Amino acid sequence: MKIIRDMLSIEELRKISGAMFGNMVKAVVDIERGIVALDAELHSDLEALLLDDGADQKNLWGINLYPDMPQEDFIEYDSMINMRPAQGNSSRSVENEQTRKKIVEIISQWIKT
Repeated sequence: MKIIRDMLSIEELRKISGAMFGNMVKAVVDIERGIVALDAELHSDLEALLLDDGADQKNLWGINLYPDMPQEDFIEYDSMINMRPAQGNSSRSVENEQTRKKIVEIISQWIKT
């Protein structure tokens, strides 16, 4: 479990995925600070790591990364931490298109695909 501080290659992401789930890496994106935490069994653990690092919970979104999938399927917007009816997000998905775009921008800054 770590906060990415240097760009990762897709090969490095594959190694991380192989160690935990085989084909997927759980990640949480802080859309305000533009950072990503990854490599944990639960999104909530990554959320806690970012909160300890100074994040505001309303800016944290859980995703799954699939390093062997095509670009359009690389990010899956699915996590229990995304269920926030008070913020207008009533499902495990990230429903707001602008938030999804921000997540894609941040992931592309940290992971070279």
